[in-house]
Amino acid sequence: MAKCHRNNIGSLILDRAPTTSSSTSGNHFRLWSTFSRSAFRRKIVDAVSCGGSSRYRHELREEDDEKSYVTVSEKSAVAQRAAKPNTIGAALNGVAFEEKAKKSEKLCDLLNLAEVEADVETKNKEEALEQLKRVVRELQAAAAAARGDELDGGDCRKKLAAASEVRLLAKEDSEARVTLAMLGAIPPLVSMIDDSRIADAQIASLYALLNLGIGNDANKAAIVKAGAVHKMLKLIESPNTPDQAIAEAVVANFLGLSALDSNKPIIGSSGAITFLVKTLQNLDERSSSQAREDALRALYNLSIYQPNVSFILETDVIAFLLSTLGDMEVSERILAVLSNIVAAPEGRKAIGSVCDAFPVLVDVLNWTDSPGCQEKATYILMLMAHKGYGDRQAMIEAGIESSLLELTLLGSALAQKRASRILECLRVDKGKQVLDSTGSCGALSAPIYGTRGNNGLDHEESDSMMSEERKAVKQLVQQSLQSNMKRIVKRANLPQDFVPSEHFKSLSVSSTSKSLPF
Repeated sequence: MAKCHRNNIGSLILDRAPTTSSSTSGNHFRLWSTFSRSAFRRKIVDAVSCGGSSRYRHELREEDDEKSYVTVSEKSAVAQRAAKPNTIGAALNGVAFEEKAKKSEKLCDLLNLAEVEADVETKNKEEALEQLKRVVRELQAAAAAARGDELDGGDCRKKLAAASEVRLLAKEDSEARVTLAMLGAIPPLVSMIDDSRIADAQIASLYALLNLGIGNDANKAAIVKAGAVHKMLKLIESPNTPDQAIAEAVVANFLGLSALDSNKPIIGSSGAITFLVKTLQNLDERSSSQAREDALRALYNLSIYQPNVSFILETDVIAFLLSTLGDMEVSERILAVLSNIVAAPEGRKAIGSVCDAFPVLVDVLNWTDSPGCQEKATYILMLMAHKGYGDRQAMIEAGIESSLLELTLLGSALAQKRASRILECLRVDKGKQVLDSTGSCGALSAPIYGTRGNNGLDHEESDSMMSEERKAVKQLVQQSLQSNMKRIVKRANLPQDFVPSEHFKSLSVSSTSKSLPF
């Protein structure tokens, strides 16, 4: 067996079997590893010649060297071409670099500007905080001087200036309200309420407290906890008639403080309701319209808490509220107060005992231009009709049926629903009246409210009455439909002499009480 030399590419082993007479197979080669085509050819030649043809091996090597040289030359040429400066590419790269530089400069400017703005904002906040601290220190110093009877003219001016400054700072800045309360501005302001040596300082402190409580429930609770309610009542109940400006400031504070649920029982039981009613009634004719409106809104807030209804009923405000209905600026607010009062049994009794209460409320049902008033009036009447038989009879006598029928056709969805419930209550009463008068359970016609059953009627007289009732209902429905059509014509800006179509006429003629929601 002969073996050729090894190299760094691969190896070829030539196995030669001994020749025998019986052998049918020839020589064979086995390749152990792979390599390039030229190296493979060289290996074959070396294996055949076993190193005997050095000249041929040299030619093969030169051929391989030439190929390698060509490859290297091509690579060098490509590298040289790539190494030459590209004028257009360089220019484009320069422009791109300049744009990036400009963007970087802008970004740096924005970052610097944001940093400067942040510094300015921080500085402003620090200055504002120092200002608030200074104001509170002045308030506390003035309050301490007042307690020690050491307050002179200069201290009075400082006190007034500090309270006025708090009033302005807390007027529109919610953060200032929180900060001032945390710094302790509320107690000295409350202590200034009953200091009558300077009225302007009292007014300034009242409005400062009012502004501190705007939109801040914690401050509202803190003001009441500091004793502001009783100090305000003491101020307005003093023997000397208080300044009207002070009274209006107190009313405004009661309005703001009563918006918090936890303050309602404290203010209601303090005696403030009597003062608010007097302001609302304006017995001395000195209260401004704004003060009266604030007093009415404060009464509404306090009436939400049911135990306060008894304090409200101790005054004569119910009759006054009912007599004031008709003033469209306050009517809806008045009805809102009555809606809270009617929820209590004593409130329903008080409303029912007022003369002409039901005619006034029934008249509100016809205010087609004020759906809110209609809805509140139907709520009041619905509760009273549901709870008291005597109230239902008073409603019938006030002519409520026609207003309710019209409301079921023209009112808002809520008003229609409430009107239907009232009609249902009245219908039950009418059914009982008919049963009592006839003594039987026969078929009943559609009820007409406001009529009284007479005992001893025979069957023919009863039928005659039923017939008249049906005619009255039919006429009422036709009047309601015609009134509705007139309103539609008016809203559509149609000519006043507009004539309804025959279809509408036939509809109004054929309508009966069966189409009504009762």
